[in-house]
Amino acid sequence: MASFYIGVDVGGMTIKMGIFSDTGELLEKWNIPTRTEEEGKNILPDIVESIEQKRAAYGGNILGIGMGIPGPMTEDGVVLKCANFGWGVFNVKNALADLTGVGNVKVGNDANVAALGEMWKGGGRGYDSIVMVTLGTGCGGGIIYKGKVLTGSKGAGGEIGHIKVERDETETCGCGNKGCLEQYASAVGIVRMAKKSMREDSCLSRMADFTAKDVFDSAKAGDAFCLEIVERFGRYLGTALSDVAHVVDPEAFVIGGGVSAAGQILLDVVQKYFSENAMYALKETKFHLAELGNDAGIYGAVRMVLFK
Repeated sequence: MASFYIGVDVGGMTIKMGIFSDTGELLEKWNIPTRTEEEGKNILPDIVESIEQKRAAYGGNILGIGMGIPGPMTEDGVVLKCANFGWGVFNVKNALADLTGVGNVKVGNDANVAALGEMWKGGGRGYDSIVMVTLGTGCGGGIIYKGKVLTGSKGAGGEIGHIKVERDETETCGCGNKGCLEQYASAVGIVRMAKKSMREDSCLSRMADFTAKDVFDSAKAGDAFCLEIVERFGRYLGTALSDVAHVVDPEAFVIGGGVSAAGQILLDVVQKYFSENAMYALKETKFHLAELGNDAGIYGAVRMVLFK
């Protein structure tokens, strides 16, 4: 193979990497550990070493490297601090280009990059303007408008998890504010809601511990309390997404992350409250489940450099 692209998705525990052909076909993927000690000084060198091993093995020319980072990123590749790694403010794009000698390098926020991947090869195929919602430990988002990532002026575009949805909340979100969407529409948030209002008639009350999956599974089985928690979750998320739609007007929402494994019950309740709160012109906005799973980030990273 003469030429190829590299996609990199930097996570808190592992760095996912992939080699793609010059037509965008995934040829190989692998992981390396994320070494966050000493303020993350080893992260970029480890990535470069892994890339160089693959370059030697494939014996080809690297046409571009795309990378997703879990932190606010400017359009020119500057990370505005990444607390999970101990990184401060510096130009990741230029650093990676200098270390590899590859001129075509692009770096973006990991949620935005995953959204780009889903638009290209996943649940958002056929659209060029989508909002991806990632429901995992937290609640993240990525906005793609006419094929381009909407980063915002400070790299914080798409941070839908910190839309305020509850004025009377007393507990503090990880961002420092109170009443954020993430406190209700995330794996942690769903469990938190259930624990705060637990009823003895629910099967959850007999579990030593439970997860968001348990809540959805029990709701599917007809547990009345869990059905109420799912309704609350759907009301918070569906209403918040209607607010997003009134600003962005996407063709579709793509919902991913671990919580999205709940499937149709999740889509149904979110669409219900979205439709109740969206203006007429937006009511038919489509909803899809993400399809690429953990590979969305590497696909999106390559999409950034494959189509300039």
